[in-house]
Amino acid sequence: MLSKRFLLLKGYNQLKHSLRTQTQNIHGEKWDLFAAVCLERKPVVSAELNDLEKEYKQLMSDMHFENSLKSNFELRHEAEVKNLTILKQGGEIDDKEITLKQTAQDLEDLWSTEAKEFKAEDRVTDADRNNDLKSLDRKLDKHLVFVLNQKVGDKKLYLLPQGIRKDGETLRQSAERILKDSLGTELKAQIYGNAPCGFYKYRYPSQVKNEKNSIGAKVFIYFARYLKGQPPQKNLDYKWLDRNELQKAFHPKYNSSIKQFLIDE
Repeated sequence: MLSKRFLLLKGYNQLKHSLRTQTQNIHGEKWDLFAAVCLERKPVVSAELNDLEKEYKQLMSDMHFENSLKSNFELRHEAEVKNLTILKQGGEIDDKEITLKQTAQDLEDLWSTEAKEFKAEDRVTDADRNNDLKSLDRKLDKHLVFVLNQKVGDKKLYLLPQGIRKDGETLRQSAERILKDSLGTELKAQIYGNAPCGFYKYRYPSQVKNEKNSIGAKVFIYFARYLKGQPPQKNLDYKWLDRNELQKAFHPKYNSSIKQFLIDE
């Protein structure tokens, strides 16, 4: 006698085959499967504070100063001033309380001089001034996404690096291959997760449909984080764009698909 489990499995397979057959008969559509990689560089410096954040920062600083205890440096400075006053008045102090040759005031003066001479790096880089969209040194306080000029049909568009999945590959393996083929081996990045985080599909123009015998492409997007290195400069048309620049560069529907898994700034 056949087991109940076997009968259920047989019925499930028959139903699946039936649905597949019906779908093919009704639609008869063939889609190419693509993998794409959204490669993002994290901000290098913190963003500028707005007016409200500056006010809150000052408030917290004042509260901390008012409620804080004296530091060891402040206690040392007060002890040295007290000992100096006693010595000026002809008094004596314990040997243990004799101050060092370099007093707390000397240290404070030295630190103040060093602070005045210190110059912080400019937040606006040469890449910002020259509007060098290929440079990773631009917009250090923003997230930047890598886009590559690619041919889609008879048009050339700036898109996330993408390519068709090869037989025998998982989508994750396709994404890794595409990242390496597009950016070379010098640039290092980490793809997160075995499952795609975004999806987009588009239909081919009539001429391309006939050539490929497919009606369009289904693009499965993986997210990757930039680690180090540079993409090859020679014969590679690419850009590093922030969120606002992406919105202008991409088709609205394509941009909408990508925004679903990118953190707003």
